[in-house]
Amino acid sequence: MPDDIAAQLARVEADEAEVVLTRFDVTDAWALGRRMRKAAAARGLPIVIGITLGEARVFHTALPGSSADNDGWLERKTRVARRYGRSSFGVGLSFRAAGKDFDTDGRLDPAQYAAHGGVFPLTIAGVGMVGTVGVSGLPQADDHAFVVEHLRAWRDEAQRSDGS
Repeated sequence: MPDDIAAQLARVEADEAEVVLTRFDVTDAWALGRRMRKAAAARGLPIVIGITLGEARVFHTALPGSSADNDGWLERKTRVARRYGRSSFGVGLSFRAAGKDFDTDGRLDPAQYAAHGGVFPLTIAGVGMVGTVGVSGLPQADDHAFVVEHLRAWRDEAQRSDGS
């Protein structure tokens, strides 16, 4: 496995282990989604943002420069995160680290599943994965980094307000 893939995979696995929440509901989804949209707009990012709880889409927005293609990518990446219970970027990197191609070796329809960066599981401590938060429109490592940046900040703020 090339060193850059190994290093990226290690960072993504650390993100997945670290970014665990104490709570998350539809009100939180709205607040997190609005925060992400404001940050993306300020940076001029041409992305779509989506948050799910279970199978329900509880937040979705598109910024200038994004397109229906980004919606399609977001849905495909969300299916991967749900199926594997981890970030879509982590899934893709795991396949690459093993010398495999997700589209071929994943044995899933590539028109329905995309193991590219940008969708992250919403995991609650003691409960498990309850949904996803994701973006599409940037290079996959940047999609992943944007989501993790905002989910980590959300977690830290929620812990402070809970008195943790």
